[in-house]
Amino acid sequence: MPNVKPHRSNLYLCTPVKVDPEKSYYIVGFEPNASMQYVHHMIIYGCKEPGKSEPAWNCGEMALDDSDEDTANPCSSGNTILYAWARDAPKLDLPNGVAFKIGVDTNIKYLVLQVHYSHVEKFTNDTTDSSGVDLIYTDIPSPKLAGVFLLGTGGRIRAHSTESMETACAINEDKEIHPFRFRTHTHELGVRVSGYRIRKINGYEHWTLIGEHDPLEPQMFYPVAKNMIIQKGDVLAASCKMDATHRNRDTRVGPTGENEMCNFYMMYWVENTEPLEQQYCFSSGPPFYYWRENFENIPERELITYRRNDIKEE
Repeated sequence: MPNVKPHRSNLYLCTPVKVDPEKSYYIVGFEPNASMQYVHHMIIYGCKEPGKSEPAWNCGEMALDDSDEDTANPCSSGNTILYAWARDAPKLDLPNGVAFKIGVDTNIKYLVLQVHYSHVEKFTNDTTDSSGVDLIYTDIPSPKLAGVFLLGTGGRIRAHSTESMETACAINEDKEIHPFRFRTHTHELGVRVSGYRIRKINGYEHWTLIGEHDPLEPQMFYPVAKNMIIQKGDVLAASCKMDATHRNRDTRVGPTGENEMCNFYMMYWVENTEPLEQQYCFSSGPPFYYWRENFENIPERELITYRRNDIKEE
C-alpha cells in the first residue's frame, strides 16, 4: 500500500502494479508484511486491466454503500486470484519447479493488492499504512504452472444454532490438476473448513480429503492431506462448520466482521498446459443448498455440525 490512511473499519483498498508487457515472470514465493491487529485479510489479484489506475482506491463490496466515494472493483477485466493472507500467516514458498506465470502470453498484465482493514484506530493520527506482500520471482520458465481454485458459499446461519455451509462443482476441463496447498477462511463463527475431491467409480461416489483446518488459526496455505490428481468429471466440494450457538442474531455471508464467509482455496499445478479457466465454485448456501440433496456416500463426520468445544485433535 502506498502509505494510505484508512478512515474507517471494514474498508477495502486496492493498489495496482503494472507488469512489464514484454517479459514473462514466474512467481515462486509470497512474503506478507501486515498484522492482523488492523488487517483482516490481503488478496493478490492478477488482472488484464485494473479497476482504476490511481495509486489506491476503494475496492470492497462495501463500496456500494459509499455513495460519497469513488469506487471500483480490483480488476476491470480479467480476474485471477494468486494469493490470499489472513491471521498473521507466514511466508509461502512454492514447490521446486512450480510457479505462477504473469506477463507475456498471459492475461495477467497487472497485479492488484487488496487490503481489508478491520481496525483503523492506529491511523487516527498521522500514521499511514504500507502493508503488502513481497513477491519472490524469476524469469526462468517453470515446467509446472500454478493456479488457485476458490470454493465458497452464500447463505445465512441462524442465531443459537450450528450450521454446515456447503458447495460443490464439477471440473469440466480436460486437464490433470495436482493440488499441493489449501487455505481456509471464515470470520468468527468458523470451527472447521474441509475440501474434497469426489470421483464416481462404477457408480459409487468416492470422497477423498484435500485438506481441512481450523479457520481461526493462521490462515496460511497448508500442505494437502495427500497427493492426488483431479481430472475432468471429478467434483470439488467444500464445507464450513459454523457455531453460532452463542450469538443472538442471524448471520449472513458478507464482507464485514459482522458477517460471515465460507471459503476454501485450493492451490494446484498443471504441467505442459495452462491453469484452469474455471476458477470459482459458489453455492447459495444454507438454507438453500446442502450436499445431502445432491450427493451420496458423504463422509459421516461431515453429516454432523459442531460446536467449537466439540472439536478435538484427531
